[in-house]
Formats: sequence, structure tokens, C-alpha cells
Amino acid sequence: MKGWKKPVLISSADGVGTKLKIAFATGRHDTIGEDLVNHCVNDIAVQGATPLFFLDYFAVGKLDAAVCSSVVSGIARGCKQNGCALIGGETAEMPGMYAPGEYDLAGFIVGAVERKRLLTGSKIKAGDILLGLPSNGLHTNGYSLARKILFEKGKYKPDARIPDLSGSLADELLKIHRSYLAPIQALHEAKLLKGAAHITGGGLTDNVPRILPPGFGVEIERSAWDRPPIFGLLQKLGKVPEADFRRTFNLGIGMVLVVSAKKIDSAVQSLRKMREPFHQIGRVVSLESEGQSRVTYL
Repeated sequence: MKGWKKPVLISSADGVGTKLKIAFATGRHDTIGEDLVNHCVNDIAVQGATPLFFLDYFAVGKLDAAVCSSVVSGIARGCKQNGCALIGGETAEMPGMYAPGEYDLAGFIVGAVERKRLLTGSKIKAGDILLGLPSNGLHTNGYSLARKILFEKGKYKPDARIPDLSGSLADELLKIHRSYLAPIQALHEAKLLKGAAHITGGGLTDNVPRILPPGFGVEIERSAWDRPPIFGLLQKLGKVPEADFRRTFNLGIGMVLVVSAKKIDSAVQSLRKMREPFHQIGRVVSLESEGQSRVTYL
């Protein structure tokens, strides 16, 4: 902690949900650990934290050294890319607890931020702009519903080739959960960022309001970005109501950044300099009544 003045430790624990089932079905285990790290990094980055160290928990009925090594290689790669030390973890072999070939995975991260640099969203006000950073796809949420739609209802196999998707269905579903650490840090260090929301379970509808002060909501323009084809396929095949769909999937936006309208040009310039794609997806508004929805889609 050398060089820190008044650090606040920020921690998080998470898993990758039933995305693991895709790894089991395909025998591809080398990216699931990277998903785990990036998800955890994003969860503390939205509070302004710099990742310090990470621990993993890998639980299995009967240990397969090759599978375990593949998973941990992804964790190590994710930690390295985010400047985070992988300092240890637990490998638990528990006969009878898991089906053959299956395992569970969880991660624990600790980071730090100077107290005066905490990102709390407390200064967000009406007129502030919402910038959406694109996702790679489903990231690590909505896989239980996606598997039911694609594999049970649609009768697709993981190696299926579907028009509009760039690779196989498995390729699409195993796309790595992005880390947004770099753009968040760049805007925060430049004092351009008022708040950030990691769009995970609950989608835009449930995650964006978490960073808003009381009395404020947001208006989101649905036409501001194109949804990746996988979401169109899921909605068409599953006939999922739009409101439920928005609460289950990220719909192509993995991170929302809140920037003052006065500083939006500087924020845009910073993101473009980093070659970080973004969409201006909406704005913060004052709520007219206590029962008014905090997220309105235009």
C-alpha cells in the first residue's frame, strides 16, 4: 500500500453462473476463468477501485488436472491483463457432489481507492449523459434462459452455425466477458466520470438505478445502438416479453458511464483516443413523482 494516503478497500465475490454448462458441453475451459476475473474487476472498478489481488475457488467431484489447469490459465491471464495479483485459492475435490465432468467456480477480488476518489454517483444530476460501452455478447448473465431457448426449444447443438452469428453457437456463447477497467480509469483520472454501472443480471433496467441519487431516473433511447444478433435470435425464438428481456440480458451494453453534459466532449475525445467504442444512449432526468419508473425507454 506504499504511496496510498487514505485508501478504502473494495471487495467483491462472484461466479459465472450457468455459462459453465456451455464449457462442460463443449470441453472448452480456457476462457471461463477470464470471464470470472473480468466480471469481478468490473464490479469494483465502478466504485473507482484499482484491483490489488484475486483468489479463486474451484470445486469438483473428481479432479481432472487438464481441465483445472485450463481454467486456472484463464484466471491467470485475466489477472495479468487487469494488473491484479493471483495470490491463491482453493481446489476442493468432493466426490459425489458434482456430476462427472462438471465443476463450480467462484472468484474473490480486493481492490483499493483513495477515499476522496470513491465513485458513488452522489453528484449525478438531471441533464447528465449516459454513455454505453458495448458488450461482447451475453457476458456471464442470462445463460439459464438462453440455454432453455436455444437448446431445448430451438433444438440447436453447440456447434450449430446460425445465420448472422460470426461463428458457431458455442463460439458466440463463450465470448469473453469484457473488462472495462481501462476506460473507467481513464475517465475517472481525468475527473470526467460521475458514476458507472456494470450491466449484469437485471440488465439496464435494474443496474443503472443503483448508481442514481434519490429523485432521479434515466431515459434510454432504444435506437441509440444495434443489439448484437444473438439477442435478436433469443427474443424471436423465445418470444420473451420486452420488459423481461431487458431485465435478463445486457442487450449489447456491458457498462454505462455517467458524464456531465459540460464534459461530454472531453469524455468522448478520451474514449476515441483509446479506440474504445461507445454509444450515447440516454440522459439523467428528475423524477416527477415517487412512484415513477426510474428507467424509461424511448
